Amino acid sequence: MSKIGVLVVDDSAVVRQVVKQALDMDPSIEVIGAASDPIFAIQKMRERWPDVIVLDIEMPRMDGITFLKKIMAERPTPVVICSSLTTKGAETTMQALAAGAVTIITKPTAKLKQFLEDSSSQLVGAVKAAARANLSRLVPGKLAVGKVEPKLTADAVLAAPTGAMAQTTERVIAIGTSTGGTQALEAVLTALPRIVPGIVVVQHMPEMFTASFAQRLNTMCEVEVKEAADNDRVMPGRVLIAPGGKHMMLKRSGAQYLVEVVDGPLVSRHRPSVDVLFRSAAKAAGKNATGIIMTGMGDDGARGMKEMFDCGAYTVAQDEKTCVVFGMPKEAIKLGGVKDVVPLAAIPDIIVNAGRGMGWKNAM
Repeated sequence: MSKIGVLVVDDSAVVRQVVKQALDMDPSIEVIGAASDPIFAIQKMRERWPDVIVLDIEMPRMDGITFLKKIMAERPTPVVICSSLTTKGAETTMQALAAGAVTIITKPTAKLKQFLEDSSSQLVGAVKAAARANLSRLVPGKLAVGKVEPKLTADAVLAAPTGAMAQTTERVIAIGTSTGGTQALEAVLTALPRIVPGIVVVQHMPEMFTASFAQRLNTMCEVEVKEAADNDRVMPGRVLIAPGGKHMMLKRSGAQYLVEVVDGPLVSRHRPSVDVLFRSAAKAAGKNATGIIMTGMGDDGARGMKEMFDCGAYTVAQDEKTCVVFGMPKEAIKLGGVKDVVPLAAIPDIIVNAGRGMGWKNAM
């Protein structure tokens, strides 16, 4: 099996070195070149076209957004954005994701050893996910590998559901997604009318980026979209997106739903974790919840969706054809926690119909 050929494009020599050394530790990846700006990158790409490009945004001579749009127009190629944890960087990265980038990684610092120990697995995972991405869904000394931490379940954050809750008629929608999810969420949320059940979302995204993502969606949608804060109320017409670096859980206060935003360990190697959100939805809402798992790499959300299913919730997975990466939905289906498998275009109607207590097939 041939290796994944990666081109690193960043004006920082330190970043190029760190990214190259992190990727070189994986035997299935080959860094075929590095360039300080898109002009040099284009020259290298004439010699050998990469399978994946790791791309900075702010560079001399040609910015990353312009370069990305040029690639997607001429020869669509998976692109992983390497972005700074700044407000400006986050806003620009949202533009890159809208232009067809697959996912985001945070830019390494000069602390080479710490990055290789703490974040190299995230970088490698992003490149591998990008190499498998369905691009048709996106285009509008010796260095030791860091110790792999145990893969925790939602038990690390909250107890498992134990039974029925007090009756309420309030409906809630819980959505989990990862790679390709920014584009998928945009497609779903912009298609919703102003009045739909309250929606809570976990999108795997680094700290700082979720606020810009929510703000961008809020300008495009009839529903209100915001980054969640602790004790925000979940109400009709509102979408709460879990902040990067925090877990978000659904809880009940009387007949109302609120969110709890907390620190905690990585669950299924993520924070926020879809498993944590889905388990909390099973506990707090039971059969009054609808769980939707969409495009993404890995298995975060699969166990939580099975718990929602077992508590009587209506559960839905995005189908393989419309996913950028059919990882998370596939694992949820394998565990037996999915009622219906649907294309992306069907999900807005599912959300609307959930407010009427109807499933997808019941409304057809």
